[in-house]
Amino acid sequence: MTPKNPRVPAKAAPATAASGPAAPTTQDFDREFRAQLAQMTAGLAPTAFTTAWADWAMHLALSPARQAELRQELAARSADTWAFALRALGGEPIAPGEDFEGKADRRFAGTAWTHWPFNVYARAYQNSAALLNDTVQGVGGVTDYHAQLLEFALRMLLDASSPANALATNPELLALTQAEQGQNLVRGVQNWIEDLRTMSEGTAPAGTEAFEVGKQVAATPGKVVFRNELIELIQYAPTTKTTHAEPLLIVPAWIMKYYILDLSARNSLVKYLVDQGHTVFMVSWKNPDQSDRDVGMDDYVDHGFRAALDAVNAIVPRRAVHAVGYCIGGTLLAIGAAALARDGEAGRLASVSMFAAQTDFSEPGELAFFINPSQLALLEATMHRKGVLESRQMGGAFALLRSQDLVWQPIVDNYLKGKRDAMIDLMAWNADGTRMPWRMHTEYLYRLYLDNELATNRFPVHGKLVRLSDIGVPMFLVGTETDHVAPWKSVYKTDNLVRSDDFTFLLTSGGHNAGIVSGPVHPKRHYRIKSRRLKDPHLAPEDWLEAATRHEGSWWPAWQAWLAAHSTSQVKPPAMGAPAKGYAAIEDAPGAYVRQR
Repeated sequence: MTPKNPRVPAKAAPATAASGPAAPTTQDFDREFRAQLAQMTAGLAPTAFTTAWADWAMHLALSPARQAELRQELAARSADTWAFALRALGGEPIAPGEDFEGKADRRFAGTAWTHWPFNVYARAYQNSAALLNDTVQGVGGVTDYHAQLLEFALRMLLDASSPANALATNPELLALTQAEQGQNLVRGVQNWIEDLRTMSEGTAPAGTEAFEVGKQVAATPGKVVFRNELIELIQYAPTTKTTHAEPLLIVPAWIMKYYILDLSARNSLVKYLVDQGHTVFMVSWKNPDQSDRDVGMDDYVDHGFRAALDAVNAIVPRRAVHAVGYCIGGTLLAIGAAALARDGEAGRLASVSMFAAQTDFSEPGELAFFINPSQLALLEATMHRKGVLESRQMGGAFALLRSQDLVWQPIVDNYLKGKRDAMIDLMAWNADGTRMPWRMHTEYLYRLYLDNELATNRFPVHGKLVRLSDIGVPMFLVGTETDHVAPWKSVYKTDNLVRSDDFTFLLTSGGHNAGIVSGPVHPKRHYRIKSRRLKDPHLAPEDWLEAATRHEGSWWPAWQAWLAAHSTSQVKPPAMGAPAKGYAAIEDAPGAYVRQR
């Protein structure tokens, strides 16, 4: 019997008319208490941070030598701040200098920051930041995770307290306000009121109306050829006289709308693939509501990946399929591919491509700050109350990972400068969020992130374990250099888990979204690529980086060439759907599910 994960809630028995509604349990009361606590703490678990602080404080108390070092540093940095202030009083412009990491702080890069008293504000801030950063480091006995958690909390505090964020201490904002006679602040108040209204009404931000689904974005022609309670399957219309024999099935993440891969025509991966002669199918996930609270990972495998694969096999018979997964969709694809191999159906796949997708979660990067038992218990209680996780909650967590760029700088730009960034297709897509069912996301976080069951051969699909080492088809993996969601070194770990004798890893510049959605031509992008056979030694990430060949431009053509090389022949494009097999065209792409709010 497959061992159960005690952290993951078992499915409740359905209520019957005779038994009536189940009486609340002590677990229900505890969940409700945690859910109310989450509302007061913005979803952050206070126990995780207080435990980390207690670990640090107790070990610092037991480290008199480290205390002496910190006192010396306090004295030195205080003296530096006062000495700098005295020099700045002379009136000569003096730059505040580098931050505590030895890097130029772009927040204080302008010439206005070289004048008193603003250069003193910046210098005092940098000295305080350096001291606080050193205070939480180098204390013997503190666990690595607690040290990293404290550094993260400190970074959030320092980002929030920067003098660049306040009108009174930012010379550039003061100069702008004087030049515009305060009109920037008037616009800022208007922007703030508009954002409050948008948030309270749950409507899309201003400017997104210029990117209507089905017109400006998600506009590649096609048909919805299958629909069930979880997905719609889109088949795109061919644009070439012949196509590669093996079709593509793309499994996007369900934490986002699929059309990140079908944005404007210039950067639509779907359009690019169709124009290169590929028959492309795309999964479009339903946006869950409270009625879907008990939809779990098994459902996403069966009614998502497998149902889509069955449809593609029926529409394009006797052909193996190039399966493609992005982000969490790539993780699902790996699980599905391992389940197919377990069940003797590995031949249904011609290859597996995964973009910014993890299978080993032992080093998930900065997301680990939100993946601990205390945090997950709070999140699970919040999801259980609503039945789903709202997209804005997940978006808020991602924003905290880069709070200076995604929280404080937008606040300064929108409300103090009164300036709105021009809406682009990627920003409009990012505002079009989706929800996630309570059961699925609980299983995903506990089984994959917290307990890393997939990489350790403990992840079950319908009660039977799957093993990534059963995957032997050709594989192509893409990581992005500045990914805060799926760090490339974590993505690269898949190389050591599968048994593919034809494995290619590509590392592109950019982040989790912009690095993948690069367009077929991108002069500001570069990538590294290297293939290996099973007999080749596994390279550590740093060694791979040194050995891989660097190329300029977008990575799309390199992947498309790999797909073409792993296809067998050119054939006449298949018909749209297969009515005789139950896969008739239902409606035009992009379908109904992508429009759900």
